[in-house]
Amino acid sequence: MDNVDLSQNKTLADLSREALWFSVHTLAAVIVLAAVIGSIALIHPDPDSLQPKLIGTLLALLVPMAVGFVIARKQQNDIAGYVWISGLLLFSVVCVYVLDLPTGNGLCEKCGAIDKLWRTFFDITHGSGLISGDGLLVGTWIPLSMIGYAIGARYAID
Repeated sequence: MDNVDLSQNKTLADLSREALWFSVHTLAAVIVLAAVIGSIALIHPDPDSLQPKLIGTLLALLVPMAVGFVIARKQQNDIAGYVWISGLLLFSVVCVYVLDLPTGNGLCEKCGAIDKLWRTFFDITHGSGLISGDGLLVGTWIPLSMIGYAIGARYAID
């Protein structure tokens, strides 16, 4: 009987509560990222400069990680450690969207699938120009904040 899956014995109220907490923790990770972006925007960095993008990427991981750690330490809610799933799903959806976008005259005229994804989400200096240049924010920073939040929560609970 030690190998029995207890998740099947949860009531509808328990599952609803877990789904609500999952949504709240996901939203918290996004709000923390919005605060990070807002604080970076206050100093008015050069949008073409490499340094603010690298710092933003680092902060998009570390600040939600710290907040996830603090929240999970206070709540002792293990659902916070699963927020990475939201980040992975969001990244997957945005990848499919980017792959469906047509390429034309511009930065990514003859890009293949891998080039489209790499240049949209990970190439800070020579982006693809797809998603109006917001690939770093939508496809990288938001999922990264959710993953960082989940990592921080996992460390707090373990």
